[in-house]
Amino acid sequence: MVRADGADATRASAAAIEIRRLVKWYGSQPALRGIDLDVAPGEILALFGPNGAGKTTLLRILAGLVRQTSGTVTVAGQPLDRDYNGVRRAMGVLAHGHQLYEGLSATENLTFAAAMLGLDGPSERVAQILLRVGLEAAASSSVRTFSSGMKRRLALGKLMLREPRVILLDEPYASLDLQATKLLEEFLMASKIKGATTVLATHNLTMGFGVADRLAILRQGRLVFEARREETSLEAFRSLFALHGELGEVE
Repeated sequence: MVRADGADATRASAAAIEIRRLVKWYGSQPALRGIDLDVAPGEILALFGPNGAGKTTLLRILAGLVRQTSGTVTVAGQPLDRDYNGVRRAMGVLAHGHQLYEGLSATENLTFAAAMLGLDGPSERVAQILLRVGLEAAASSSVRTFSSGMKRRLALGKLMLREPRVILLDEPYASLDLQATKLLEEFLMASKIKGATTVLATHNLTMGFGVADRLAILRQGRLVFEARREETSLEAFRSLFALHGELGEVE
């Protein structure tokens, strides 16, 4: 793997996410091939790569949705395969799907999520979130009537309900307008200040580069580049992408 500087040797000891020799096979097809990666508390890692590079598989393993073939993953100080429920409670996930109940209203979706989190007196918090994501006028409407952008806003509101120590985002900018994108980035910055760690997988080079502390490129299941953002420029990083093959949609 190419590193911009030689990685910080002390990173692993303080990592919020530790990944060692991570391998995932789907039948005869390798999805991840020996990933070693550490993400520090309060750090935002932007993960780039072409379709099929392994980005979503890596996030799904971190979220506990699929099991690795081999290797170890520690999240928030806990081995993922030993204390999944404890680790999951520390996480906030925004994936490709909106993970909403379409037969429920916006308010009902957030109220149910608040109950599952054990939040006390959630009604005021739910109302605040709906106002913040611009869905107060649709609070009582069934989610099945929402546009894809409205569903994405509500999914973002669901993420905002909790104060996760680890945030996992898979193509978070999809279906978000400029206002919702700003809300997402404000949430990430506020969470960062509180020490939350974020892993963000995206094809949107400009947005991902802008929000990240550290950048990484996956290609064919391997981590082929890693650097801190200040060690490169957007133009240089865009050029570097060309060295690692066709990346699909890059903005």
